[in-house]
Amino acid sequence: MLRYKKIRVGSGYIEALSIKLLSKNFILLKGSRGYVMCGYLDLKAAEKFKDVAVKILGVSSIGQALREKFYSCSLSAKRLGIYKGQPVREVLRIVV
Repeated sequence: MLRYKKIRVGSGYIEALSIKLLSKNFILLKGSRGYVMCGYLDLKAAEKFKDVAVKILGVSSIGQALREKFYSCSLSAKRLGIYKGQPVREVLRIVV
């Protein structure tokens, strides 16, 4: 099952995607400057492409992802002032 939502964050919108895979859900929250990704995606690949990327773990829905604090982030994300343990909603205000 595929779920897609546009969610208002601050003065802009993010795109939220959830795809049911075999055993878990793939979750992605994308703003115009960067994204929040679930454990299925590779932070090293995001780093290679100099993406502003934040990784979250242990979530199975878009709602859970929005309430989470993140696990790790790319160097490009750190340069924007994003730091480990920051709430995802705060991160989304930066990348929207």
